[in-house]
Amino acid sequence: MGYAKQKPLYDPASDYEADFYLWSYEQAELLRQRRFSELDLPNIIEEIESLGRSDKRALTSAYRVLMWHLLKWQYQPQKRSVSWQVTIRAQRTEIETLEDESPSLAAKAGDIVARSYAKARLEAAEETALSLATFPESCAYTLVQLRDFDWLPEGPPED
Repeated sequence: MGYAKQKPLYDPASDYEADFYLWSYEQAELLRQRRFSELDLPNIIEEIESLGRSDKRALTSAYRVLMWHLLKWQYQPQKRSVSWQVTIRAQRTEIETLEDESPSLAAKAGDIVARSYAKARLEAAEETALSLATFPESCAYTLVQLRDFDWLPEGPPED
């Protein structure tokens, strides 16, 4: 009794571009069935790599928004709001989740903060209408402070 050749689940040339959801479902099914020769390896590799980049972008964004709001909190104490506190907490929650799920990204947090601070500084200056020179050129907050749900900066430093 011979085995009939199994019909491919999909056409790899079209499904990836035409219907990503269907393509991903079919790739998973091919893996479950151990039909490795039928996998769309170039696109699977691309998608796996993009997952890592996506997590790094999300972590970078969360740190940027967090620092932006901490700068506003620190340099415009008269305008502090519950909305800012909610945003600060939400970004810390996102950071905690991403770093728990990807410890290797947590290990890169110092570099991520250093690179994203400049953008946070620009956004804080734009939103507050304060001079860019008002804000430190490099991030004055430690990773421990940035990750601490209970920490908020004091007012602006005295001249």
